[in-house]
Amino acid sequence: MSTQTQAANAKRLLWAGFMAILAAGVGFALRGGIFGTWKAEYGFTDLQLGAIGGAGFSGFCFGIIIGGVLVDKFGYGKLVALALLGHILSAFVTFGASSPDNAYGYLFWGMFIFAYANGTLEAVANPLVATVFPNQRTHYLNILHASWPLGMVVGAGASYLLSQAGFGWKGQLAFYLVPTAAYALMFLGQHFPRSEAAEKGASFAEMFKDVGLLGSLVVCGLIMLFLGTTLPNFGIDKGLAENVGYAVGGLLLIAVGILTRFSIGSFVLFALFVAHALVGAVELGTDGWIENITGNLFTPEQGKILFIWTSLLMFGLRFCAHFIETRLGLSPVALLLVSALLAVLGLQLASGMQSFTIALAALGIYALGKTFFWPTMLAVVGDRFPRSGAVAMSIIGGIGMLSAGLIGNPGLGYAKDRYASEALRQSAPQVYEANKADKPSQFLIFEPVTAIDGTKLQVAKDAKEARTPDQQAMVDANQQGDRMTLKADSFIPLAMALIYLLLLFYFKAAGGYRALKVEEQR
Repeated sequence: MSTQTQAANAKRLLWAGFMAILAAGVGFALRGGIFGTWKAEYGFTDLQLGAIGGAGFSGFCFGIIIGGVLVDKFGYGKLVALALLGHILSAFVTFGASSPDNAYGYLFWGMFIFAYANGTLEAVANPLVATVFPNQRTHYLNILHASWPLGMVVGAGASYLLSQAGFGWKGQLAFYLVPTAAYALMFLGQHFPRSEAAEKGASFAEMFKDVGLLGSLVVCGLIMLFLGTTLPNFGIDKGLAENVGYAVGGLLLIAVGILTRFSIGSFVLFALFVAHALVGAVELGTDGWIENITGNLFTPEQGKILFIWTSLLMFGLRFCAHFIETRLGLSPVALLLVSALLAVLGLQLASGMQSFTIALAALGIYALGKTFFWPTMLAVVGDRFPRSGAVAMSIIGGIGMLSAGLIGNPGLGYAKDRYASEALRQSAPQVYEANKADKPSQFLIFEPVTAIDGTKLQVAKDAKEARTPDQQAMVDANQQGDRMTLKADSFIPLAMALIYLLLLFYFKAAGGYRALKVEEQR
């Protein structure tokens, strides 16, 4: 293949990957826009909604990790075909929801399959772009992932227009099949290269050495959490579900140990895995709720505008990563540290926003902070661990998504339930007792909390000028809960900033940050 043909093929693959991730962003935004509809129609609590939204992340983990492990063996093309089938199947499963009795199951598994397809595509796109643009990974991976916020803008706009045209939630959600068809056509007939590690003849065991036991511990811990928290939702005893999780996680950890001859793995990669778990929780977990929160604090229309505003900022800024890296002299790790600090500031300001103008500024700062997290983390892994090929890059993406699904999305849902119910119990205890949900919300090791009933809360919000004093108390408590949730959320990027600061010191002591070659890791 000539150099000119290779260059054209590289750009075609970049934009095909761009369209694939855009389809995921469209689906994500469409789902976020109909959360309120699901809550009102099926009587879900925020924790239940968070769990459904979380399935839209946790499925991604399995798709990207399995895809990353298999991509060099089966090839990129077969994984693209598998993802296409998954996207189509997820529509049929999701649309099976028809009543409060069956809605949870259909919506959960529909979102899971959708996310699995997204993860499979990212298992293709990330190492593909890192391979065809080896000298500018930060720049082109940020461009690739600019498609995510653009997809959210397109999805949010489509949700609004379709709802105004009278389409129900199923008609709105089906729109993601349009970019799905587009990426299928763009990938069709393209030549797919092999990763640098595969080209150099690295074995599967060698690719896993840097991950080792330390890195696998992060993944296996999240898989244990997934099984322990998900299986009880489908009638399996909680104790049994937790034991299944421990058994599966333990067996996987032992398998990695045998495969790598019990290699401990890289402490730097372990730190990056932990940091990316926090990235998933704060970036995607917050994105899953932000339109709902701002819609509660202001109006649903203003909430959608704020969602589009932050997404457009992310889209534009992700084309600026090369400028920041070369002109401002920030290494990828320094860029991550600055981003984390901006995210802390933005969320703290957002927790106290009282006007739409302040909301634009606060969420703009938060968007500036979160813009570079995901793609720059991928670039650092690609730069520092080329021996791991597609494996480490896929695993870190899976960790971020699984964390978003298990910790970020349901965790923020739990926080909203907890803070809102506490506010109502303090301001109007009789109103709380009359309007609390039938069942308590439980999240990880935190104490159970009985939320405000979702259906009754929606009735109170819809009443507007005709609200009774009791309904107004419910709405006020719900808004207070949202503000406290944003404040609690800000501590996640604060923890990330500490990790990035330690990594910055490490690289400075090691002679500075630079991209490595496979030969330098052997």
